[in-house]
Amino acid sequence: MDESNSRYDHLLRKAEDAKRGGHDAWAVQSTGEKVAVALVLNRADWLMEQGYTIAEAIERCGSGWVAMIPQVARQFVDQE
Repeated sequence: MDESNSRYDHLLRKAEDAKRGGHDAWAVQSTGEKVAVALVLNRADWLMEQGYTIAEAIERCGSGWVAMIPQVARQFVDQE
């Protein structure tokens, strides 16, 4: 498995954990994971809790993660 697939799968798993487990599951993730997952799940309230605006969260994630976020978010919609 190449690194980009591994990173995508990691983000997807973390987002699934947070969607299923809610705030408690999200709260135990690393800061970078929290920011990316909050963007995937469209949880501005979780970003605010971490002290990030949406623009700051995008910057914090970096281009590699930001490129994956829309695809992971779409996968959630498709699974529902």
